[in-house]
Amino acid sequence: MKSRHLLLPLPLVVLALSAPAAPALARQVALGVERAAPNALSKADREAALVKIAEAVRASYVFPEKDDAIVAWLEKARRDGRYDTGDAGVFAERVTEDLRAASGDRHMYMLYDPAQYAATSASPSGDGSVNEAAEAAFARRLAVRDHHGLVAQSILPGNIRYLKIAGFEWVDDETGTLYDEALRFLKDGDAVIIDVRGNPGGSHPAVRYLVSHFMDPDVLELTFLEGGEAPKQSRTLEHLPAGRLKGKPLYVLIDGGTGSAAEAFAYDVQQFKLGELVGAKTAGAANNNKFVPVAPGFMLSVSFGRPVHAVSQTNWDGAGVAPTVATASAQALDVAQSLALTRLAAAPGATPESLAEYGWARVAVEAALKPVSIPPDRLKAWTGRYGEITISLRDGKLWMARADRPLRGLTPLTADGLFAVDGSEMLRARFSDTKLETLWRGSPNVWTYPKGK
Repeated sequence: MKSRHLLLPLPLVVLALSAPAAPALARQVALGVERAAPNALSKADREAALVKIAEAVRASYVFPEKDDAIVAWLEKARRDGRYDTGDAGVFAERVTEDLRAASGDRHMYMLYDPAQYAATSASPSGDGSVNEAAEAAFARRLAVRDHHGLVAQSILPGNIRYLKIAGFEWVDDETGTLYDEALRFLKDGDAVIIDVRGNPGGSHPAVRYLVSHFMDPDVLELTFLEGGEAPKQSRTLEHLPAGRLKGKPLYVLIDGGTGSAAEAFAYDVQQFKLGELVGAKTAGAANNNKFVPVAPGFMLSVSFGRPVHAVSQTNWDGAGVAPTVATASAQALDVAQSLALTRLAAAPGATPESLAEYGWARVAVEAALKPVSIPPDRLKAWTGRYGEITISLRDGKLWMARADRPLRGLTPLTADGLFAVDGSEMLRARFSDTKLETLWRGSPNVWTYPKGK
């Protein structure tokens, strides 16, 4: 079984139709794991590696009309002495630069990792191909360590449910259960935010499993094309233990580090109009790749197929996926929250309690997007004693002290005196010239403390 991955090494990204979880080597690099120490390469090592690379390109590259140009580029670089280095890491980087320059394909690259090479190169067939069982075991170990890519989930103010997917990893008969748990969590939210910023891709079964929750069953999603083989379709799943989330406001966070399988998910959201994409354009890497071991310790990524989307009849390769709402990556979460809260507040049938909760949440989000600055003299005027509460000014920030309670910093939310109480999403403070008021989320009551003299 050939693996079809959608995963890139940082700052790139890759896509897989079925197979082991995201290629471990590329994922290690994408997640910033330190590479193996450089190994001294001999001239014979380099020459043999280049021969193997050329063979792999001619045997598998998705666009065979480019084979000669790619191989010729590598050969010219060899003759020019570009690869005359004993550092295996440097050799891999230069080969990668040339593979991409010759092909224009971000899934063409080589990485140095003796550990994965040793784990996956001993194929039982003895033909030097990848040992698929060893590759799957290697990928599973990584998947288990980071919860199969589902690295964070939280409830944001306004009951917006957030899920961070760092990589689309997939282990048969294991990962689906974890997605079921995550999707049940999301299902109870008023709106959903899925964060794939910096996600370099992974295995397509994880994408299909996720996107199926937002679509009807048995809908054609992608068709995978590979020379000499019948097209393979990816269709949405009919049975989902967590149920479907259709119709729930969906916001997907993307940026230039979003690639391959993660782009496939974003592209589905765009093409099927499932929700809003918030952030910056994605990497633009769509082809399917497989990994070829190259002695003495390299893993070569070669594109061997390409996906065609059911709606656009093309894919995102080279173009990336554009956001619906463009914003800096660092602000994407706050922007998505603001969009969600605005939509929820305008929805027919929203209860007074929900509207109050959305309003409370939106004040904080807007302050995060446009931080409030209050002049020092104004802050100083609010210091003093308010009943059992003492307000002090230190390093340009107000602090709230109460007996038997921890000291809390105050962060301005509005220019007219409304502050968040650091460390609590439930409590806020509001100043006027004569009093301090404390407000609790979800409570109509306001506690008033006159200013002492």
